[in-house]
Amino acid sequence: MHEADVAIIGAGAAGLSLAHRLARPAPGARPLSVVLVDAPPGPLRPPRRTWCFWEAGAGRYDAAVTRSWQRLRVHQPTGEAIEQDISPLRYKMIRSDDFETLVGHDLARSGRVRRVEAAVDSVEGLPRGARVDARTATGQSETVHARWVFDSRPLGSLPAARTTLLQHFHGWFVRTGRPVFDPGRVELMDLRTPQPAQGLSFAYVLPTGPDQALIEYTEFSSAVLSADAYDEALRHYTGTVLGLRDVEITGTETGVIPMTDASFARRTGPSVFRIGAAGGAIRPSTGYTFSGVQRQTAAVADALGRGRRPVPPLPHSARSRAMDAVLLHALDSGLVDGADFFARLFARIPLERVLRFLDGRTRLHEELGIGLRTPVAPMLRAALEVPRLPRRPFPGP
Repeated sequence: MHEADVAIIGAGAAGLSLAHRLARPAPGARPLSVVLVDAPPGPLRPPRRTWCFWEAGAGRYDAAVTRSWQRLRVHQPTGEAIEQDISPLRYKMIRSDDFETLVGHDLARSGRVRRVEAAVDSVEGLPRGARVDARTATGQSETVHARWVFDSRPLGSLPAARTTLLQHFHGWFVRTGRPVFDPGRVELMDLRTPQPAQGLSFAYVLPTGPDQALIEYTEFSSAVLSADAYDEALRHYTGTVLGLRDVEITGTETGVIPMTDASFARRTGPSVFRIGAAGGAIRPSTGYTFSGVQRQTAAVADALGRGRRPVPPLPHSARSRAMDAVLLHALDSGLVDGADFFARLFARIPLERVLRFLDGRTRLHEELGIGLRTPVAPMLRAALEVPRLPRRPFPGP
């Protein structure tokens, strides 16, 4: 039996980020006891991931950053390249293994967080708090009584939505044996990939050295591809588009991120909350999650430290979510051509401003300016249609 002020379920980006903030409270914050319940090794553990985000200057997790860049490039479908410096921002790449190592070291050193390795069976509300019942890999029961519970586990199914697309991707970590990459520049979106009938496809390149990079093929569509189809798309991109030969694949990663205008319930009981992707941290129009997780967990930790009710906020504003809903519908319905839409966006707007927009940090006049540089008539039609669309369960994974 474990007694704690806070129980955190799941040790992915959201669970670890919240535990890390509670282990290192702000000056004057209430000290809290924390139990972090992490699933045993196996299918319940989150797979290894690469997370990208951008911020100005030094950041909380810089010690785990694999590489960061200030120059970004976008290739239009015609082959024209747009390259810009995004100062004062830096585009940062973190691998989940490095993030877990850094956070795990800090949690152990703090002495404020107890870690329990067990699969959660149930979460039950109590008059003041909640009870978490779990089972270890050997079958031993573990129970946590906590005043507040934060559940970061993936949802079993997505909430009903007007539009849901999947951002699905497969990437190769490659070594070329000769210097072919510019380590000072990210290929943020290369649209020289064959486009699906509806949605969007692109590739991106994160160079970690002159002869090493993560090369990823991504689609926004309603269904995932077969493993062979992803590999064929990457062979085409690395061989035909980039002209690389004798590429050594040193690792892979695969994932599916929901892009949806669904409403996520962040509270499932008086003392039980969802955080992370399950709590609406994903930016619907892009799939970027890491920055949203940081804003959400920072707000929760601040509320707990001040003794307030720690309801996790939605990290994306209502205005941002409304614009995302319009874009998702426009892509899903075919009102706009995805490759043409993003090519126009990056060609007409400074990349630094686009990144601030994607992070919800632009002002209204900047967003109006961005809107006027998109296909105005189709986007207005999408905006008029969205409120009338029914919300339906998503039938896919």
